[in-house]
Amino acid sequence: MVKNSFISVSLQEKEKNGGSVEFQVFSFTNKVQRLTSHLELHKKDYLSQRGLRKILGKRQRLLAYLSKKNRLRYKELISQLGIRETKNR
Repeated sequence: MVKNSFISVSLQEKEKNGGSVEFQVFSFTNKVQRLTSHLELHKKDYLSQRGLRKILGKRQRLLAYLSKKNRLRYKELISQLGIRETKNR
């Protein structure tokens, strides 16, 4: 239920701050979930696979930025969305 409440709060915040890093990561996560379910049915859809990789890269860069700027907000966001923490290099 944490995800559902986060989704409703995030959708309300879109009107206020749709360009925030948290909302962008949230929207990319929704796109990733939709594309992975699509690719389970259509395994040879290589264009969608490419799009998925591009979205994952954008989301990873945004999460890296948020991790550098505000570690607490980063931790909250990945726990609410159920995203694994990226490995530090």
